[in-house]
Amino acid sequence: MVSTATLEHQAAPWGAEGAEAGTWHTVCDLAELEPLWAEGALIEGIQIAIVRLPDDRVYAVDHWDPRAGANVMARGIVGSAQGQPTLASPIFKQVYDLTTGQCISEEEAPSLRTYPVDVVEGLVRVQV
Repeated sequence: MVSTATLEHQAAPWGAEGAEAGTWHTVCDLAELEPLWAEGALIEGIQIAIVRLPDDRVYAVDHWDPRAGANVMARGIVGSAQGQPTLASPIFKQVYDLTTGQCISEEEAPSLRTYPVDVVEGLVRVQV
């Protein structure tokens, strides 16, 4: 795991109507993330997979693989499909769109939760 952030949670429960934006957490330096590999981070007790692409775009999705029932997505295979960045489960190989979290390899498969990410002065920040 890259980092553990333990800041106070200020967001409304997931899916709540009118939920306010969550709290931004600095996770690591961009240089700590190797392109085309995912890393795990623990933020407020939530395990997240963070992916850096060669062009320095960074994505954050659940580390929890909904099909396998395990925290393994940071060990998945980074790729692309139809011009979109993807992450494939290391266990059953479902492919997820990193921008939406939607499973693109199986109809009616559960999605991964996505998290807003930004890079400020070389620091990767994730909002939960």
